[in-house]
Amino acid sequence: MSKVPWEKVLSLTWMDGVKFLVSALVIVFVTKIQHFHDRLSALLIALPLTSLVAMIWMRAEGQDSTRIANHAEGTFWFVLPTLPMFLVLPWMLRQGWPFGWSLAANCLLTVALFLLLGWILKAVGIRLL
Repeated sequence: MSKVPWEKVLSLTWMDGVKFLVSALVIVFVTKIQHFHDRLSALLIALPLTSLVAMIWMRAEGQDSTRIANHAEGTFWFVLPTLPMFLVLPWMLRQGWPFGWSLAANCLLTVALFLLLGWILKAVGIRLL
């Protein structure tokens, strides 16, 4: 993996503004739907909209198929340790845990699962970072 060129990461273009606007609109749209239909908003947010939009932006900026494929594969592995949170968080909230404590506990759970997954994948020759 190469070093991150921070000067390019931190510089903004008009295209970055468009990306920001479109991405924000997706989030606002889904949260607005949640007010009326929580399952529909969950379905929409479960779709890999962020990844799809990111891959479209990557292609629009001229990135090659290999980089986009690497992004998609990495996303798969990074999503796995987050999935238990969507079962543990609702359980904790229904048990009366305060939202902040539930969220913090699930963040710690996700970090632990990410480290575990990284260790397992490294043992079989897959390196996440």
